Amino acid sequence: MLNQEQQIFEQINKANNILITFKRTWNGDAVASALAFYLTLKQLNKNVDLAAEKFNELKSFNFLPGYEQIQPSLDNLRKFIISLDISNAKVNKIKYKIEDNTLDFIISPKDGFFTHDDIKSKSGDFKYDLIIILDTPDLESLGSIYDNDTEFFYKVPIINIDHHSQNEGFGQINAVELTSTATAEIAFKLIAAYSRDLINEDVATCLLTGIISKTKSFKTQNITPQALGVTSQLVSMGARREEIVNQLYRSRSLAVLKLWGRVLARLNSGLENKLVWSVLTEIDFEKTGTTENDLAEVIDELIINIPQARIILLICETTDKDTQAKTTKALVYSTKNVNSLDLVKIFKPSGTKKLAKIVINKPISEAQNKIITTVKEQLEQLSL
Repeated sequence: MLNQEQQIFEQINKANNILITFKRTWNGDAVASALAFYLTLKQLNKNVDLAAEKFNELKSFNFLPGYEQIQPSLDNLRKFIISLDISNAKVNKIKYKIEDNTLDFIISPKDGFFTHDDIKSKSGDFKYDLIIILDTPDLESLGSIYDNDTEFFYKVPIINIDHHSQNEGFGQINAVELTSTATAEIAFKLIAAYSRDLINEDVATCLLTGIISKTKSFKTQNITPQALGVTSQLVSMGARREEIVNQLYRSRSLAVLKLWGRVLARLNSGLENKLVWSVLTEIDFEKTGTTENDLAEVIDELIINIPQARIILLICETTDKDTQAKTTKALVYSTKNVNSLDLVKIFKPSGTKKLAKIVINKPISEAQNKIITTVKEQLEQLSL
């Protein structure tokens, strides 16, 4: 009987076209693990695509090989086929025209004629015959990648690779190891069990990036001897540790550092520092030359420097260019065993349990107290 590693690579070897994807709320472990598998399958000469909704794209990881291959959506997932029975009449010419959102095919027969009974239509097979999903608790966490093509995910085999206890085991093969520090650690074991020769410098660098990102450069409490053992092997295989640390922790842009300073200047805490929050205005983004997309790096710094924080809340204001109406947005990040979506469910959030995003059509002066009070009240009901 085949073990799990053998089952996974048997499916990979049988597949002709493979999709790799991960949750819409990007993190370093998900991005790096997906890239490691992408580069590995390329070495096996597989037709493979990598896609993930860019809910909070992490551009700090764009130094990783293959990063530019991550697509925001699935294109040409399935072909639509129109069939014409030509047993009674042969085709002379075919033309088409588009008019009023209608595509007309104009087919001229050599002799005889065609009728409605000669026409049939059907959906073709899906473009991919295998899906590999990494560091994702459930299919809904894929966001639009899943929502736009739900049938695809129920008809094509899925390999599910993760280390979180919340994983719903949605794959036909589920490589979910709760004792692993990072999904990248599981990816290493799977690839190495098949062929260590596939772990070249680029693959090793991606896998080590996943572990370093997950452990905040080995500063978190979830470090295990197994993770350190994998790290040692990856370094010996050529993983570029200095490059990873420099890119992730020693090369914050001046703009992000300025934004970080403004966040710190207004940083508040409650519930014995289990909740920390800060408020930013449009002027803060203008003066620092940053955008909302840079907040992911700020959250990373808060996680590293305030380890006792269970919830990190960043609130900011934007103005609609057309109506000039003020809108308040907030990111709610939970570090462990707290569902961010539940904390702010009255605001109808988007995102995942780990990172929720809320939008309130009110200026920040009216909305911030409501958001902070709601989160505090919800946290007080939990036994943290």
